Amino acid sequence: MRYVALLGAINVVGNRVKMAELKAALEDEGCKNVATVVASGNVLFDHAEAADAKLEARIEKVVKDRFGIDSFAAVRNEAELERAIDGNPFVADGEVKFVHTIFLSDALDREKFERFARDYPGPERLAAGEREFFVDFCEGVARSQLDPAMRKAKVVQTRTTARNVRSLRRILEKMRADG
Repeated sequence: MRYVALLGAINVVGNRVKMAELKAALEDEGCKNVATVVASGNVLFDHAEAADAKLEARIEKVVKDRFGIDSFAAVRNEAELERAIDGNPFVADGEVKFVHTIFLSDALDREKFERFARDYPGPERLAAGEREFFVDFCEGVARSQLDPAMRKAKVVQTRTTARNVRSLRRILEKMRADG
């Protein structure tokens, strides 16, 4: 089965990893047909195991042991990645570099999230998914106060990593071409 591991905290804030070294580390752990997409922790691979918390934990351990980075690995198959794009309600009218899918390690607490989204005063548009949620950072990501507000309200208490729609489309295109 073909998967993508969307790794958080890779090649940001000083956490530098060469993609060739990341590729080799995952190959050493039994991943096959490993390829990276963009130098920000997007790794395509084939693996016999199901994409579950156990596989995510194995990849996180490899990144921690080899590179000293405490990363979150959101492992998704092609259909799940496709849903992360097609299920995003802001794709149709948002700017692709500002429209993001935020991947979660666990299921989203929809009730808590929707209550927060309804009351959140910021300019961002928010929508719930299942193991993800969607954001249109319509005024840009850098100035957004969404993350601190969500932390304060304890809306999402799982590990996360985000990708914009442009990146997700590139990853899906490469996944299909490699498959």
